[in-house]
Amino acid sequence: MTAPLPPEDLWVFGYGSLIWRPGFAFVERAGARLHGYHRALCIYSHVHRGTPEVPGLVLGLDRGGICRGVAFRVAAEQAEETIDYLRAREQATSVYLERRLALRLDDGRRLNALTYIADRNHEQYAGRLPEEAVLALVRQGKGVSGENPDYVRRTHEHLHEMGIHDPLLAHLVAEIDRASGPAIG
Repeated sequence: MTAPLPPEDLWVFGYGSLIWRPGFAFVERAGARLHGYHRALCIYSHVHRGTPEVPGLVLGLDRGGICRGVAFRVAAEQAEETIDYLRAREQATSVYLERRLALRLDDGRRLNALTYIADRNHEQYAGRLPEEAVLALVRQGKGVSGENPDYVRRTHEHLHEMGIHDPLLAHLVAEIDRASGPAIG
């Protein structure tokens, strides 16, 4: 009789708020690249950054392109707890599909990671919206996790710190800051 294989560590790919607020313990964090999907403000937020009556707009992985983000390695003994946490956080309205997708870490390692992609068939899938609509949704959104402009700004700042330039987020932050006036302090 052979011994059971030891449980494996879990890898999780973050492309939005998971980058700056993972909410789970991890033993390694590394820059990563996912092919076949891109980061997009394509999800109407009804919980975290908006409500059904006054939705916000949050990021999802949408088809096509490449997305740079962060891969987190979670110790095997914490994998189940982490998956439960992520499902509660990311699947509040089932707008994301849970997938294990192939990533390439910045150091060249290749692995499969748990991530959440936009469900194009879900009522909260916004698709590609005109810039004016994106700005209006982001400006108005406020949910249980805070204000939508803060979400966009913090994601942009952390991507920038990682050397990742997201032109759309940079433009949105500039527009939000322009509309709200100069920062004080």
